[in-house]
Amino acid sequence: MATLLEVKGLTTQFFTQDGVVHAVSDISYKVDEGETLAIVGESGCGKSVGVMSLIKLIPQPPGKIVAGEVWFDGKDLLQMNDDEIRQVRGNRIAMIFQDPMTSLNPVLTIGRQITEALQLHLGMNNEQARQRAVELLELVGIPGADSRLDDYPHQFSGGMRQRVMIAMGLSCNPQLLIADEPTTALDVTIQAQIVDLVKGLKHKIGMAIIWITHDLGVVAGLAERVIVMYAGQIVEEAEVHDLYARPHHPYTLGLLKSIPRLDLGKGEKLIPIEGLPPDLVDLPKGCPFAARCTYRIEKCLAENPPAEYVTSSHRVACWRWEYVIANQPQAGS
Repeated sequence: MATLLEVKGLTTQFFTQDGVVHAVSDISYKVDEGETLAIVGESGCGKSVGVMSLIKLIPQPPGKIVAGEVWFDGKDLLQMNDDEIRQVRGNRIAMIFQDPMTSLNPVLTIGRQITEALQLHLGMNNEQARQRAVELLELVGIPGADSRLDDYPHQFSGGMRQRVMIAMGLSCNPQLLIADEPTTALDVTIQAQIVDLVKGLKHKIGMAIIWITHDLGVVAGLAERVIVMYAGQIVEEAEVHDLYARPHHPYTLGLLKSIPRLDLGKGEKLIPIEGLPPDLVDLPKGCPFAARCTYRIEKCLAENPPAEYVTSSHRVACWRWEYVIANQPQAGS
């Protein structure tokens, strides 16, 4: 399968009064055509900043992409000027944000907001764009699509607003859809509907997806591959089934232990990860997870391990990954 997107050494920082915030530090990964890649980690780990950097949505200042390359269809997106990147954003690469109420313009109708991209990127006239907008709303399961085009965002429920955002993202048939925690503000039944909707649309349209989430429970049935981030760095990457069965990094193991499971007895308690993430203005010298890790040794406090491949499809940034595997039951056992 051909590579659609390749990120090399991406580093994004924010220059604040308190110092330099190391939001994303030297991350590299690939996304193949038609693949779903999940990026997981707790709040503040750099998930959203990392994907927003890909299409240059970081506010500058205070933010700055200080290093890296983002190759898409033979071109480095980070070297594009404003006009060039606008031709990619919303057209070939689309993004769905976490809260549709802050992403949708409250004073414009849904129809106006969908047709704008169609007219800008595809050159459609008003009638063509409106007809396409109706088709898109029907595609994402909004009943009475034609009559709802003239409604405003506040006239839709949270789940329906998120469906509108998905329709807007799909409007120009993107090759890559970035979904930044699109189900976080929704109740669990609507979450499941949105996940099923995106999975179905992916197979129908054939696009690749980057799905950002803090919830490993959502990822299991959605992604083919998972990246785990911590303190702005990639600490583990693996195929989804391998990650759940044999987590190599203590942080991944901690995330999996904190997921509620129906197959465990009533006496089983969730195991939280003790401590707090490091200050991104003053990162520790060694592994950023060392202060919270029960497997740490002196080397972990002194040297930050690189993310290295331990198999052809599994990489981990941990000095003690072999010990972690040897001394933990397999996830799901």
